[in-house]
Parts: sequence; C-alpha cells; structure tokens
Amino acid sequence: MAVLETNRVILRPFTEADAADVYAYCKDPRVGPVAGWKPHESVEESREIIRTVFSAPDVFAIVDKETGRVIGSAGFTAPHKAEACQGHTAEIGYALSPEYWGRGLMPETAAELLRYGFQEAGFDEIWATHYRENRQSKRVIEKCGFLYAFTENLSDEFYSDRPTCFYFLTRAAWEKRGQGEWTAT
Repeated sequence: MAVLETNRVILRPFTEADAADVYAYCKDPRVGPVAGWKPHESVEESREIIRTVFSAPDVFAIVDKETGRVIGSAGFTAPHKAEACQGHTAEIGYALSPEYWGRGLMPETAAELLRYGFQEAGFDEIWATHYRENRQSKRVIEKCGFLYAFTENLSDEFYSDRPTCFYFLTRAAWEKRGQGEWTAT
C-alpha cells in the first residue's frame, strides 16, 4: 500500500503497534458517535479494529509529522449507496483526534486522499457522507469541493432513521477545480 504525505501529516498503513494511539482518540465520545460507531473501550479493542477494519486496502493511519503519533484514520470504503454511483467508485471516510480539530488537518488530508483516489487508485467518482448534525465533517466535505446529492435516513448503532447527507465528486470536477487545492477557511 502507498505511503502519502502532506505538509503536516503522513498517511501510511496501520500496524498493531498503533493500538495505543488509536485508543487515545477513539475512546473520546466526541469521535465515534458522530461517525456511527461507539467509543473504543480498550487498547485491545483498538488493536482488533486495526486488524479488521483498518487493514482494508486504501485505509490509512494519519500520523502527525511533529510527534510521530497516529492522530486519526482516513481512507476509502465501498459507497453506502452503490446504486447511485457511476463507474469505479469509492466513499471517503475519516476520523481525527479532537486534540487536532480546527487546524485544517482534515481538509489537507482529504485533499491528498482525493489526489490518490483519482490519480493512483483510478476512481471515477468519490462519495462522502455525514450525519446531518456533524457540521465539522460537512465543512471538510465542502472545502474539498464535493457536490450535495441527497439526504436519506440511515440507521446505525445509536439511532434509527438518522438523517445522512450524501455528496459526490467526479474526477472531471476535481481536475477542473485544480486537483485538490483547498483553503482552510
């Protein structure tokens, strides 16, 4: 798997040695529930997530260059609504330690993932979703140039019929926009 880099972070495959760092941000109740998963309860649970969920192709550990700590996760999965997609498609997802919120790291990370997705992984279209109340994720999606598609109620382990907003970005729109240029405003 590729190792990617931005000005402030390295995106690399997870290893089991990352479990303590993953637990440090995934135990925070501000992280998982807005993304549809429960806070982690132990380092071992985080290690198991690394072995299963985070071992999927194109899922990256977000490593802070200054500290060398894993501060989040980002990558691609199969889209929630595959029937709405065109061509070779994926959905982008991400989580970041609250300690690093408000610094523009996630738009920077997502811009590099979009570059990777369109130029190296060969996606024709990339989707993104957020629960209606997750305004931080909405801002990342908007900064990256995604277009709103629709809202649909989905269920997760916390809510049934939770309003979920869907967005998409085509390779052509991404290229026209300047291939991932973003502004942290």
